[in-house]
Amino acid sequence: MEEKNNTIIQLKSVGRSYGKKSNKFDALKNINLTITKGESVAIIGKSGSGKSTLMHILALLDKPTTGEIFIKDTPVNKLSTSNLNKIRNKSFGFVFQSFFMNANDSVLSNVMVPLVIAGVPYRKRKEKAIAALKSVGLIDKINSKANDLSGGQKQRVCIARAIVNSPSVIFADEPTGNLDSKTGEKVKNLLFGLNKKRGITLVIVTHDPDLANLCDRQIYIKDGEIQEETK
Repeated sequence: MEEKNNTIIQLKSVGRSYGKKSNKFDALKNINLTITKGESVAIIGKSGSGKSTLMHILALLDKPTTGEIFIKDTPVNKLSTSNLNKIRNKSFGFVFQSFFMNANDSVLSNVMVPLVIAGVPYRKRKEKAIAALKSVGLIDKINSKANDLSGGQKQRVCIARAIVNSPSVIFADEPTGNLDSKTGEKVKNLLFGLNKKRGITLVIVTHDPDLANLCDRQIYIKDGEIQEETK
């Protein structure tokens, strides 16, 4: 019973297909997976294995063709796009390899984006954004343009943006992929620090075995199917 209460996301017999008939491609096949509160999970696989599709389904960025998704025991398959957006903005944070920042806006403005979407008043969102930037060691860059930052600094801004809404889960897609090893190490320490100190669940898509081995669980994907799971 306790495990059920700790379940944040559950996939039951999930499949994702693209195209029709002779052009049909099964990106995911019969995926059964449970993500629990406070754990760190690595999703590993080669390019085209389905690992990014799986993360998009878990993060409600895409809808499955078959099967069911549960968020904290609530089925979400039939929810409207706007309701899915609300869940995602409230409960999830995102860190992507490509940063996805507004290059000409200030660091502060970029970090405040999830709070703007959530309708948080300006004073409160500024306060929360400053606290998030402090936690990633970038308070001195608050008024800098995102375009003027190094790759490592941009990724730390993304982490600040990911935590500004106090999410239950952070999804990170190749978070160290574009960084040198020293900077990548700093980003790893930040992400796993948030996991250990704040109890934020961490779901990382990676092909880096060293990064994957830092996680509590490693899920190996091949041809759209879970091949193996290790702890």
